Amino acid sequence: MSKDKFEKSLEEIIQSFEKMHLADYIEYLKNPKRILWVNFISGVARGFGTAFGFSILGALLIYILNSIVKYNLPIIGKYIAQLLNIIKFYIK
Repeated sequence: MSKDKFEKSLEEIIQSFEKMHLADYIEYLKNPKRILWVNFISGVARGFGTAFGFSILGALLIYILNSIVKYNLPIIGKYIAQLLNIIKFYIK
């Protein structure tokens, strides 16, 4: 391998490392406090998103069940009405 090819391939490797921000990642790994902080914040955000999403889906499910009860479906209607009464009892 000639010197020019070696320098060219070495330059390509250096550019790919710069594109990957490898130096920033190594600095990140050297600071355990920052790793803990970033992981803590991402965990809080993930937990908040899960709780928020579950609340929205639960409210939507209760709304849909209330709509089904209004149509007085013969078999399912009784069970859904009982389920909604149980939910309303525990909400109070």
